[in-house]
Amino acid sequence: MKIVDVCAFYTPHGGGVRTYVEQKLRIAPQMGHEIVILAPGDHDEVIERGPQARIVRIRSPRLPVDRKYWYFADDNRIHDMLDAEMPDFVEATSPWRSARIVAEWRGSAPRSLVMHADPLSAYAYRWFGEIFSRPTIDRRMSVYWEHLRRQSRLFDFVVGANGDLTRRLREGGVSGTVTVPMGVEAGLFSPQRRDPRLRARMLEACGLPDRAGLLIAVGRLAPEKRWPLVIDAVNAASRDMPLGLVMLGEGRERRAILKHIAGNPHIRLFEPERDRATFATLLASADALVHACEAETFCMVAAEARASGLPVIVPDSGGAADHAAGGAGLAFASGDAASAASAIRTVIAQGLRPAATARGMDQHFADLFALYAKAAAHRRQAA
Repeated sequence: MKIVDVCAFYTPHGGGVRTYVEQKLRIAPQMGHEIVILAPGDHDEVIERGPQARIVRIRSPRLPVDRKYWYFADDNRIHDMLDAEMPDFVEATSPWRSARIVAEWRGSAPRSLVMHADPLSAYAYRWFGEIFSRPTIDRRMSVYWEHLRRQSRLFDFVVGANGDLTRRLREGGVSGTVTVPMGVEAGLFSPQRRDPRLRARMLEACGLPDRAGLLIAVGRLAPEKRWPLVIDAVNAASRDMPLGLVMLGEGRERRAILKHIAGNPHIRLFEPERDRATFATLLASADALVHACEAETFCMVAAEARASGLPVIVPDSGGAADHAAGGAGLAFASGDAASAASAIRTVIAQGLRPAATARGMDQHFADLFALYAKAAAHRRQAA
């Protein structure tokens, strides 16, 4: 089966979508499929990743709000490329312009909209949640919901990575919803990577001795990640116990986050670790992961922490919440720094070290491609 992913938010600068795409490019050929990623970029380019895997960059404008990303500006160009590729299945992996472009393509291949983003949780619920209830916000965002409902009728599936998102989409009248949970990179994340000497060095960087608790937080430096809440929660919890926080991330909010840290020597912000094996060792060597974004569609870093035997401290809504289930961590009230601080105190005081459990990304793609193959076979029979 040949799958073309029209991926508007792929960027070589990193992030969850890039991690997902890189694994798809590796795993799909192993399963006998050909995968083509159509992604915007500064110039036209074909990046070969093997005989059945490639990224095709299409010259496109950069997003004004975040210069690390681009957007598709030429619908006809995408349609022509889909015609040339003749895919068996097409994915759109953003609910915005690229979804419309894929929906309006006149080809016969079945297609899916993969929800790699949850805009309502990332923006509307976060901005207005302290003033209005979610049903009220949904009513006020009726234009967005109608957009999703209209798009969904043009796709065979709308794929979500967590049950909470799928439920909300279904209740909002979105057609063809299905949950296909993601997973972690096989063989990389493990409690065996825990390194006491590395842990001691991270605590030393935070100006703390070995007996202190070590928290780690990972993600883009963007408003929806709620970094100030993480910092406030750690500051509050550290009044009762010595705590260090190592933050790994980059983005447009860096200056604001450093200002919020306010020179606290026990909280350190570092650039992301690009080497995956080194990152897995850093993760396993902490005492807990703390994450505050309730808009995650899956929360890859929480899954990676769980696979590393690390307890997770996460909000009680969105994709991150799933990873605290079964004693793997604690969920706190979304958007509540005091609740997060309480969860941090409990996890560190108890020295929680849950069993390492995680779904592999291989299983995710096996389930996803089986779904696609069934739809493609049904379409061929109908033709």
